[in-house]
Amino acid sequence: MEAIKEGFKKLADGGLRKWLLLAAVLGVALFWLSGVFGNGQKEPAAGFSVSDYRAATQKDLERLLAQIEGAGKTRVLLTMENSAEYVYLENGTTKTKEIQPRIRGVLVLCEGGNDPVTIGRVTEAVTKALDISTAKVCIEKLTE
Repeated sequence: MEAIKEGFKKLADGGLRKWLLLAAVLGVALFWLSGVFGNGQKEPAAGFSVSDYRAATQKDLERLLAQIEGAGKTRVLLTMENSAEYVYLENGTTKTKEIQPRIRGVLVLCEGGNDPVTIGRVTEAVTKALDISTAKVCIEKLTE
């Protein structure tokens, strides 16, 4: 403990330059530790598949749309325009962003698909949730 106190005393006697050097070393150490321990965020799985993304989105939409008043039992079909795209820096190894596949169209079959009010509610929910135009959404009556 005495050695540490002596070290700090020498730093204090050395002036501002030594304090700045110590701060820089501590900053680098903290930066390194953050990379080692991470921040809780995980990289997307290397085996990302458009079909998995589509299936998960369809399931989420079915669950949510069925809760809209008048919709009743619901089935959803999504068509995708492209696959996932990855943008890398010039070095080719550092990924800067991931572009999710675009949704080409949505078909919603629901028990209330013949009621104009329900069609309007479902259409609005789908267009807002997926950020697509109404031209890409088709709502029909489910007959089972």
